[in-house]
Amino acid sequence: MVPSTLPRLVVITDWRLPSERLRWALARALDAGPEVAVQHRHPEATGRRFLDEARELAALCHPRGNPLFINGRIDVALLVGAHVHLPAHGPSPMDVRPHLPAGRWISAAVHDVAEAHAARGADLALVSPVFAPGSKPGDTRPPLGPEGFSALAAALPCPALALGGITPARAMTLPDAAGFAVISSVLEADDPTAAARSLLAACAGQAMLRTP
Repeated sequence: MVPSTLPRLVVITDWRLPSERLRWALARALDAGPEVAVQHRHPEATGRRFLDEARELAALCHPRGNPLFINGRIDVALLVGAHVHLPAHGPSPMDVRPHLPAGRWISAAVHDVAEAHAARGADLALVSPVFAPGSKPGDTRPPLGPEGFSALAAALPCPALALGGITPARAMTLPDAAGFAVISSVLEADDPTAAARSLLAACAGQAMLRTP
C-alpha cells in the first residue's frame, strides 16, 4: 500500500534497545495512525542483517499503511518496497530520483544552509539537531534552536520535519515544522502510542497557528 500523504511523525529505529522492546514500541507507535512513519537506521549492522531488519519492518508497516524509509541504502529500499532517506554528504535526491519507482518518497538529512540547498528534489527534509538529542549524548553540533530551524525550513524546497530532542512541549515552539522526527521520546516512552499522538497533536496545533 502506498500512503497518499507525507508523514507528520517519523520514528527512527534505535537497535541498541532490546529487540523485543524496539519491536513493541514501533508497533504501538504505528497504532497512532497512518501519519506515523518508521525510518530504518542501523549503521552498525552488516548488509545482511540490515536487509533482514528492513524486511521485518516492512512486514510491520506495509499492512497498516504506514510509510517505511530506509536510511542510506537505496538497494534495500527497492528490495523491500520502501521509501529512501538520504544522509548528508551522499547521493543527492536528484541523483536518486530516476532510479525509484513512481510514488516513492525521498527524505533528506539537513543540518545547514548548504545541505538545505542540496535537498532539491526531496519530498521532505529532516532538519537537525533542533535541540540537544537525547539519543546522541556525544553529538557536539550546537543545537539550531527554534530560530535556526525556522531559517533552514525557509531555505528548503520541501516540508521540514524537526529532529533532535523533540518533545510535545518543545514541538509547540516550532511553528514552521511540517512534522517531527524522534527516537527516544517515542521508543523509550511508557506508552509509545500516547507519545506519538501527543506529537501529532502538537503538529496539528502548529498547523492551526499557521492558518490565516
